[in-house]
Amino acid sequence: QVQLAESGGGLVQAGGSLRLSCAASGGTFSRYAMGWFRQAPGKEREFVARISWNGGSTFYADSVKDRFTISRDNAKNTVYLQMNRLKPEDTAVYYCKGADVWGQGTQVTVSS
Repeated sequence: QVQLAESGGGLVQAGGSLRLSCAASGGTFSRYAMGWFRQAPGKEREFVARISWNGGSTFYADSVKDRFTISRDNAKNTVYLQMNRLKPEDTAVYYCKGADVWGQGTQVTVSS
């Protein structure tokens, strides 16, 4: 059973950057496509980005395209989300998902 643990969230000013990490354990991480999602207060959880099992293919929501970059290191069983030029509307709890398993989430707060 895969377990996922996000880290790297925090408080940042608009225009700043953060890098989120999602560490996997208990499964064969390299077999799975991985995704990042987010949920803002009072809103539904939404897709942010996904990456194929070998990192060869990525896909982004329009709202984060050209600002966020998803990557993975299969040797470290970790997927990353580099977030640049952050905006207040990026404030949310960010979750990673893989193998139909969700992490617990990490809070990102962007101040204006």
